[in-house]
Amino acid sequence: MIHATLHQLKVFEATARHGSFTRAAEELYLTQPTVSIQVKQLTKAVGLPLFEQIGKRLFLTQAGQKLLETCQGIFEGLSQFEMAVSDMKGMKQGQLRLAVITTAKYFVPRLLGPFCQRYPGIDISLKVTNHQHIQERMANNEDDLYILSQPPEQPELKIHPFLENPLVVLAPKSHPLVGQSNIPISALDHESFIMREPGSGTRQAVQKLLKVHKVDVKVRLELGSNEAIKQAIAGGLGISVLSQHTIISEGTTGEFAILDVEHFPIERHWYVTHLAGKQLSVVAESFLQYLMEESHELAEKFLPNLGRDSLKQQLARKTVSGAA
Repeated sequence: MIHATLHQLKVFEATARHGSFTRAAEELYLTQPTVSIQVKQLTKAVGLPLFEQIGKRLFLTQAGQKLLETCQGIFEGLSQFEMAVSDMKGMKQGQLRLAVITTAKYFVPRLLGPFCQRYPGIDISLKVTNHQHIQERMANNEDDLYILSQPPEQPELKIHPFLENPLVVLAPKSHPLVGQSNIPISALDHESFIMREPGSGTRQAVQKLLKVHKVDVKVRLELGSNEAIKQAIAGGLGISVLSQHTIISEGTTGEFAILDVEHFPIERHWYVTHLAGKQLSVVAESFLQYLMEESHELAEKFLPNLGRDSLKQQLARKTVSGAA
């Protein structure tokens, strides 16, 4: 292995990740024959096969899996070194790999803006996906930090709550309950409801509350997109419960109203998490500290309508009902 080069290891890592010489070549801007040659030379240096080919797909051998783990450790160490040197020079530089669930896309860019202005040398890789894919990314250690509304039990994580995430009842402005105060939760019985897809954290929280109070809603639609649910509400297809963060852009001037229903909003939080055994980079540590120390101030500045007290005040004044 003393004759293996860093370039060969980089080519091997990309090939292993994609399971394809062609896709690795596309990522690295190399030709496919060049990638094949580099992997062959590395295989010769190791002295054992690194891949086995079944059909058109490449699979790692046991030696290949061990080498992949070694490569990941080498690249992570080099990245840490580069960021540590930048930190010694008084500069924050490097890449932050951040994965967030779909609903978080409504506010995370607003939190990233000031952070990037403070540290212009930092590049952000932001992945927006659902809970299932987030867990897959965690299992593969693909990111530095994750922002979730409901952290999974596995794998073992360090979990930090940093921002409130109230779940509110949204209805079209033509709904008969709009404008009423202190609506009993029983009034939702047999209402046409638009639910998030099974497995959604929001859906689980709603179903738990409705079950406790023996409320039976009629699920008319199941949708996996908050935007699709908002359009369905505006179209008069039913009511729904969503994070209030999903109406940042519209506020209460959009096509829906927030109903003042008993036991709502459901009080939840956003969490920033990372794998328990992961050594965070200088950049990731800086972003984690930024969230923990300044998220509430930033929320007031950039998301003025999302605080719990603000929501209650709006409900009390009925300004959220749109029924003047």
